[in-house]
Amino acid sequence: MYRILTLNNISVAGLERLPRARYEIASEFSTPDAILLRSHKMHDMDIPKSLKAVGRAGAGVNNIPVERMSAAGIPVFNAPGANANAVKELVLAGMLLGARNICQAWDFARDLAGDDAEINAQVESGKKHFVGRELPGKTLGVIGLGAIGVEVANAAKALGMNVVGFDPQITVGRAWQLSADVQKATSADDLLSRADFITFHVPLVDATRHMINAERLRSMRDGVVIMNFARDGIVDDEAVCAAIDAGKVRSYVCDFPSNLLKRHEGVITLPHIGASTVEAEDNCAVMVVDQVREYLENGTIANSVNFPAVEMPRNGGHRLTVVNANVPNMLGQISTDLAEAGLNIIDMVNKSKGDVAYTIADVEQPVSDAVVQEIAGIEGVLGVRAL
Repeated sequence: MYRILTLNNISVAGLERLPRARYEIASEFSTPDAILLRSHKMHDMDIPKSLKAVGRAGAGVNNIPVERMSAAGIPVFNAPGANANAVKELVLAGMLLGARNICQAWDFARDLAGDDAEINAQVESGKKHFVGRELPGKTLGVIGLGAIGVEVANAAKALGMNVVGFDPQITVGRAWQLSADVQKATSADDLLSRADFITFHVPLVDATRHMINAERLRSMRDGVVIMNFARDGIVDDEAVCAAIDAGKVRSYVCDFPSNLLKRHEGVITLPHIGASTVEAEDNCAVMVVDQVREYLENGTIANSVNFPAVEMPRNGGHRLTVVNANVPNMLGQISTDLAEAGLNIIDMVNKSKGDVAYTIADVEQPVSDAVVQEIAGIEGVLGVRAL
C-alpha cells in the first residue's frame, strides 16, 4: 500500500487515478511515499525519510526545495503544458484588455449617474476617451516558447497578428509545434524593439529577473502593451509604472497585484488566475498523478525537474531502481553487486541529469533486501528500490 500525502486540495479527476486497493490518500501522514501539492511551500518542511517522490500539480516548482530533494534521491515531478490553454486564453484576454481600454471603460460605465437619457448622453460624450487599437497587423513578441508560449504564438497568428519569438532553449518538439510563420528574434533586445505587445512565458531566474527594466523600456516602441502572466519579478514594476506615466507604455497587464500596481492608471492587475480553470486543475492533477504512480510502481520518470527522463518496458523480470551521484564507475559497482548475488540482468538503462544519475535494471530473480542494502551502501548511492 502506497501512502500519498496531499498538501493542497488536488483535483478529484487526478486522485481517482490512484486505485484505492493500492493507495491511501490523506492530508496527514508521517511516513508518506509521495507528496502531491499545488502552492504549499515546502522549504521549511522536514522531509520524511519514507518519501520517494514529489508531484506538483502545475508547472512552477519555486515552492519546492528541489536541491534538497535531489540530495535525498527524490524526483520532483511537475505538469508542464497541462495548463497551457488556460494561460493562453488569459494572455489573449490581456491583449484585448490592454488594447481596447476595456477595464477603464467598464469603470466609467459603472460610475455613470442620472436617468437613462442622462447616462446615454454621458456615454456618447465620454466614449472618445476609450479609443483602442485592433490586433490584426500588430506584432506580438513572445519570450519563452515552451508549451504556453507556443500556444500563445500560434493563437496570435490565427488572429492576424505578426509574431516574433525568442527562446534560445526551445526544444525540437516545441519547434515542430510552432507555426512556421512565427519570426525568430536574435535576442531579447531584438524582440523588445520590434513588438507592439509583449508576453513572457519563462521562469524567474537570475537571467530573467527585471528583464523589463528602465533601460530596455527606452528601446521599446511607443504605446507598447506589456503582459506578464509568468512570474512576479520578471518586470521591474517601478520602471514600467514610470514608463506609463511618461506615455511610453500604453498598459501593463499582469497576474501579480501590489500596492504600487493595483490602482495605477494604465495597469490592470488580476489575482494570479492564469491557470485557474476547472479544466487546467483537472489536467494538471491527472498528469502529475499518472507520473508519480508510474514512478512508484515501475520506476519510470517523465517530466521531472531534477531527474532524467527514463523509461524501460517491463521485461517480465524483477525490477531494481537506483538513484546515485553522477560520478564515474557507479554503474560498474551496481552491476558487480548484482552479479555477485547471482542476479542475471535482462535489461538495463542508465541516464543522468546534472549531478543525479538514475538506473533501472530488470533481473531474472527477485532482489533480496540484502542486495538492496549492499547497493545502498555504495558511496554516492542516494536511493535503492526493488519493485
